[in-house]
Amino acid sequence: MLASTACSNMAVATSSTETTAETTTELETTETTETTTEETSEETDETTTEDTTGETETTAETTAGTTKAAAKAKKSKFKYKYGVFLSVTKNLNKLKNYETVVIDAQNFKKKEIKAFKAKGHKVYSYINIGSLENFRSYYKQYKSLKLGNYEHWDEEIWINVTDKKWQKFITKTLIPSLLNKGIDGFFVDNCDVYYHYKKKGIMNGLTVMMKAMVATGKKVLINGGDCYLDAYCKSGGKWSYVITGINQETVFSKIIWNKKNKFGTASKKDQKYFKSYIERYAKKGADIYLLEYTRDKKLISKIKSYCNKKGFGYYVSDSVELD
Repeated sequence: MLASTACSNMAVATSSTETTAETTTELETTETTETTTEETSEETDETTTEDTTGETETTAETTAGTTKAAAKAKKSKFKYKYGVFLSVTKNLNKLKNYETVVIDAQNFKKKEIKAFKAKGHKVYSYINIGSLENFRSYYKQYKSLKLGNYEHWDEEIWINVTDKKWQKFITKTLIPSLLNKGIDGFFVDNCDVYYHYKKKGIMNGLTVMMKAMVATGKKVLINGGDCYLDAYCKSGGKWSYVITGINQETVFSKIIWNKKNKFGTASKKDQKYFKSYIERYAKKGADIYLLEYTRDKKLISKIKSYCNKKGFGYYVSDSVELD
């Protein structure tokens, strides 16, 4: 499932304690060919942080944001611009108020997605390339690639993305099957495997799969992935070869993991770090979306104000399950 981490070892949607490397395969011996050196992206100065708001819980409220571009364009017929619904497994019509939705397209038939898109919606599909859930039909086939347990998500394991069989499955089987369903883009999760296992082979393995998605011509949103994306660019890679945009979780909010669906406000340090990350790539031309978890109306207002000012999309959920 979703997880956000910061390369500076700050805790956001996962704790600051790194997952134990229970490696069952050798990372270095299965490294893929190093990616070709591309033009290195320049970094801009970090943006200053804004004051955080209080953590007072209010009535559950889910909102979605608009962008500056959308405001200038013809008014959308949809109430909200963007929403992430990974636990919705049937009846797409319940998402009728959202122009762009992120779903797990593996749970839907092609005709369902086609009918939904015919009403003007855009559909992005979740795709997990850095970890593996035990409910996937292909779990038994690839569980031997386990690197370690995935904190907070008991049904999930980190896997060795240097393995060429895994890369081939993603690029030759899973990506084409999702494209066949008529999706408009990919929502790529768990490139943060590089945060936990900082090996060159891990970075290269992720790059093989990310480039394959960009090569389809579809939108490719990386969920978080700051550690991987920055390392890839610093190694000579060009950001636009592996993503078209970023979805960043918990820039303003914070998940309190030991209490179900309990949320707080992110520290000023975390806010500064993630604002710097997303604004840096926004200036280069990347699409930016925020995914926040809170019921605090003051915090929701702050998120909305920031995103509208920057021209970013956003979605605020009252559940980590994104249902």
